[in-house]
Amino acid sequence: MTTILSNLDLLKRVPLFSPLTAEQADAIADVVNKRHFKRGEILVKQHHRSDELFILLAGRVRLVSSHKSGRQMVLNKLRSGEILDEISLIDDLPHSATALAEIPTDVLTLSRSDFMRCMQDNSHIAHAVMSRLVQRLRQADRKIESLALMDVHGRVGRALVEHAAPSDGGAMVIHEKISRQDIAKMVGASREMVSRVMKDLEARGFIQTNSPSRMTLRESLVRSLA
Repeated sequence: MTTILSNLDLLKRVPLFSPLTAEQADAIADVVNKRHFKRGEILVKQHHRSDELFILLAGRVRLVSSHKSGRQMVLNKLRSGEILDEISLIDDLPHSATALAEIPTDVLTLSRSDFMRCMQDNSHIAHAVMSRLVQRLRQADRKIESLALMDVHGRVGRALVEHAAPSDGGAMVIHEKISRQDIAKMVGASREMVSRVMKDLEARGFIQTNSPSRMTLRESLVRSLA
């Protein structure tokens, strides 16, 4: 039998809202809305404005910046528990990137006015949002550093490490399929060059492809990029 979760139950699963009191959580649960996005569907569009915060419940969202020449760069990927569009809600400026669902994605949406009131009424939420913005700034700094100072091998290696998570055995593992084209858009290189680099990393024992949706990164690769 399928259990239908309430907005309050869903909010409790999101780290950003975990510090809320029961009364505060109830108030937000009354004003959020559930939405579902199909694979490839756009949540927000670059250079456009919106008035909603997106709270990811399930799925995966890709942030892409496009140039008028047609070239694209993948800036980040968001997963369940993360939030989207807090920057645009704070500065009231157009989106700096397009966000699209990589796989079927479920979200809760919160209006700008309710989001701002939530931060004003709860210092824990404001601090959590500020911490997230600082984390994104550090990620941007690392990306700029890698594009400016690293060769393609280093940029590909760092992109893989950023997408990996520790496994039970202590190794770093990527639990999703990442195409060569996607990596190329992350590191500013051609797909052909990325393919050569990936083959070289595998031949040298830095990475091991266990299946189309699982890749293990050796400690030597992670250590070389620390």
